[in-house]
Amino acid sequence: MKSNILCITAYSFLTLGLFGSLSAKAQEAKTLTLKDAIDLSIKNSKQLKVNKAKVDEAIANVKEANDRRLPDFSVTAAGLYLPVKPDITLPKSSSSSSSSGTSVPTINQAYYALANASLPIYTGGKLKYGIESANYLEKAAELDAISNRGDVIFNTINAYANLYKAKLTVMLIQQDLGESQSRVKDFSNLEKNGLAAKNDLLKVELQSSNIELLLADAQTNWNLACVNMNIMLGLPEQTQLAPDSTDLLEATDVKTFDDYEQAALHNRNDRKALADRRKAAELGIKVAKSGYYPSVAITGGYVALDVPKFISVVNAVDIGIGINYSLSSLWKTKTKIQQAQAQTEELQADEDIMDDNIRLMINQDYQTYLLSQKKISVYQVAIDQATENYRITKNKYNNALETTTDLLDADVASLQAQLNYYNAKVDALIAYNKLLQTAGLLNNQ
Repeated sequence: MKSNILCITAYSFLTLGLFGSLSAKAQEAKTLTLKDAIDLSIKNSKQLKVNKAKVDEAIANVKEANDRRLPDFSVTAAGLYLPVKPDITLPKSSSSSSSSGTSVPTINQAYYALANASLPIYTGGKLKYGIESANYLEKAAELDAISNRGDVIFNTINAYANLYKAKLTVMLIQQDLGESQSRVKDFSNLEKNGLAAKNDLLKVELQSSNIELLLADAQTNWNLACVNMNIMLGLPEQTQLAPDSTDLLEATDVKTFDDYEQAALHNRNDRKALADRRKAAELGIKVAKSGYYPSVAITGGYVALDVPKFISVVNAVDIGIGINYSLSSLWKTKTKIQQAQAQTEELQADEDIMDDNIRLMINQDYQTYLLSQKKISVYQVAIDQATENYRITKNKYNNALETTTDLLDADVASLQAQLNYYNAKVDALIAYNKLLQTAGLLNNQ
């Protein structure tokens, strides 16, 4: 597939002339190509920054899941003061059973240090499935970021197309206004010489005023389009932009509807992300079932104890195997499994709903694109008809066979036909890019 970006080549001859007429202003404005716009929007997109943070969080979660395989190690030390004399009874040995007792020194302080280590060797699959689940969630976060990147690209293309269309509209109306003002001068001279009625002059002047209003409205739309684009690209709001059509290419390789539908079902990153989340939820069922099994770990420890005047213990080292099993898991684990199963079923239903929505959106976008192509064909005929109608009407008017109203109506129809045609060209390319976005192909171009 060739570039999906935009197509203005069919009327590049017109845009070159129109943009050239305002070259002085263009030199003061920032020339902006579509590629520059896309690069800036990706760089400054706040949504993509949020996605990057989510991906970083998911990567950290994977690392945390892997870290659970590592040994746990803890150290505790304390110094204690005993304000009340403790009652201590020492066991009597058989050889001193006849003695009256054993004296115990006064104890008012104690010190101890503990070090414990534990290495899990069996957890019923909790660690293994937890790591696999975290990996799936990481992939889902990355796919979400890629999907949102495609959204940013399409929004930029859409905004750039509207910017270009607004500028083109301003220039077409400015061109028509220039012709209208020239017509006003001609009719004014004719009226002064008694060759044109005052009423005809007023009609011409009224039309010129109406075109000025159209131009003011078009310039407002252009200014708003500039502000929207500047905010999207992270530029100062008042930056003057000059859209450059040199990298706007035509969509010449349009596939069949079935191709786009299959592409959407296989390439949509948001669909892949949802599938990964469902796989993570399926592993959550296994994690929940691991509650039925005990945990086994290799354990080790070190103890140091000092009770002045009474006892001192150093180098007390232990090592062994510890087993931990919670009897409450026999009745609590079932609920956790049900929760995990419900989450899996919910995500599966979400996948089915997304598939239905994708098919519907592909149908809508494909039909919209076909309709846009039909409009271009119709408006192409209309622009030829309007141009020829204006030529004939003007000739008849010069020979006093048409009224001034007919001439002005023909001029308005010619301007409207041009606006319709060129707007349809841009709208068709927006529709094409929307189709690519829905099919999951836009991000690959």
